Amino acid sequence: MATASASTSSPTPVQTPPQAAANAAAPAPTGKPSPILSNVPRRWQKYVTPVVVVLLAATVVATITRNWNAWEGGRIEQVTDDAYVRGDLTPLSTKVAGIVKNVNVSDFQQVRKGDMLVQLEDDDFKEQVAQATAGVDAAKAAIGNNHRQRELQDARIQKALAGIDQAKAQIVAAQAGKEATWAEVVRTRSERNRQEGLIQTQSTTPQRVEQAVADEQRFAAQAASRDADIEQAKTNLRANEINVEAERRSKAVLESQELQLLADLHAKQAALAVAQVNLGYTRIYSPGDGSVGERQVRPGQLVSPGTQVFTYVDKTKWIQGNYRETQLTNMKVADPAEIRIDAYPGQVIHGKVIEIAPASGSQFALLPPDNATGNYTKVVQRVPVKIALDDSELATKLRPGLSVIATVRTRR
Repeated sequence: MATASASTSSPTPVQTPPQAAANAAAPAPTGKPSPILSNVPRRWQKYVTPVVVVLLAATVVATITRNWNAWEGGRIEQVTDDAYVRGDLTPLSTKVAGIVKNVNVSDFQQVRKGDMLVQLEDDDFKEQVAQATAGVDAAKAAIGNNHRQRELQDARIQKALAGIDQAKAQIVAAQAGKEATWAEVVRTRSERNRQEGLIQTQSTTPQRVEQAVADEQRFAAQAASRDADIEQAKTNLRANEINVEAERRSKAVLESQELQLLADLHAKQAALAVAQVNLGYTRIYSPGDGSVGERQVRPGQLVSPGTQVFTYVDKTKWIQGNYRETQLTNMKVADPAEIRIDAYPGQVIHGKVIEIAPASGSQFALLPPDNATGNYTKVVQRVPVKIALDDSELATKLRPGLSVIATVRTRR
């Protein structure tokens, strides 16, 4: 019977191995929606991610466009890599022409204030100083001679004044003598008249009359002589007065000459000072403690005014950070700073802001931009900020031009 049942059942189809694997992997029907309906949400899901990305990007762009400056200016730490070590670099040049005699320092040598760096030949400048000194001595001698001439004029004036006094005394004496003589003239004239009256009456002798006439004539002549003495004394007085005036005018001329001589002396002294200054310019000294750059001249070289001989680098160094204008919102003097110098990797140097430039760097340029032509492109400007280092000993070791990353903390 077993054999009959087996023969009467329907035959089972034979399956290949791939088909068997596919049937084994296929899930049994569970009553869920068909695959055609399940593909619709998946088709919308592939657009969700791009839309979200676009919205986020738009949000970021709007934020950056409208609030970027406020966000950047409000940061506590303002960082820039546009910063360098700065120091005073002074080109040392010649003021006078000459031949280089000595160069007393070598390239990049440390120097101290007052060290003589370069010396020029100074023989001709010394001769100019000697010539100017001789001119000053001559001017002083001329002034001394003028003083002696004025003293001589004073003596002459005194002599003329004494002559005036003498002439006045002579006038007084002559007038007194004239008065005495006129008294005798009156007496003798009266005696003559009396004798001449007596001779008419034969009361006197002719001899007495002649004597009276002779006496009267003699005293009258003496009176005339006294008048001449008075006139001579008055003439002497006028002459002495004129002499005094002439001597005084001569003294005034000498006094005016003294002013001219003093002006000439001052000019000669100024010429001497210029010669001494030019002599000093033959030696070029270090203006302070620091170092020098490469030598630009050699002994025996002929230099002219303005020839650069050395570049002096002062020992004082600082940091200049060129910050964007949008970073200066809260930055102020005395804010602390952290300095990272490329020459000292890993080392943080502390400092503080000591100055903020009064204008952007473009305003200090040799050719500042002029946007008045109408072609305007807005560019964020940079403003120099000066930072001093707390470690002054380290600052002296730095070299201008080294690259720096400067960070300023705007809030403590």
